[in-house]
Amino acid sequence: MKIVGDSEHFKQPYDIDEDYVSSKTTDKRDSEAVQKVGMELVSLSKTQLDKIELDEFLYDAILQTRKIKVNTEAYRRHMQYIGKLMRNFDIEPIKASLAIVLNKNNNETAKLQMFEKMRERLLTQGDDEIQTLVEHYPQLDRQKLRTLVRQATKELAKGPESKSSKELFKYLRSEIQD
Repeated sequence: MKIVGDSEHFKQPYDIDEDYVSSKTTDKRDSEAVQKVGMELVSLSKTQLDKIELDEFLYDAILQTRKIKVNTEAYRRHMQYIGKLMRNFDIEPIKASLAIVLNKNNNETAKLQMFEKMRERLLTQGDDEIQTLVEHYPQLDRQKLRTLVRQATKELAKGPESKSSKELFKYLRSEIQD
């Protein structure tokens, strides 16, 4: 009988390549990461959830989670079920969509704050700020801006509420799409 020194010769079909072996700890971490994404999905509103492409079963499971009381054993088990469903999918596109949906609200808030600051500058600086704004946003109607600023300034001198100030804000928000 001849013994061959090459270990590849003795490899059995059930031998596992060491590059593909993952430990229980790694599997648990991956599972917990997927479950965290699931928790973020559960926290979204229905309109936000509709903007993310999800599997039908996963979508239904997320909606059913809202019927379960939080901090109960049933809720915990259901979250684990969502995590189990998500393990079958590539979660990177879901994470990307989730980031876009969550950041969109921050972007909307930032835009509203930007329009508020524009309106305040228009009311305090007047024609100089109108000129600067029209140069930066040529789609704005200079005459309409002047009229709204003049009316808002008069109304604010009489009291804290100003219908023209609100109209000015709405006009800026509707015309500036940046």
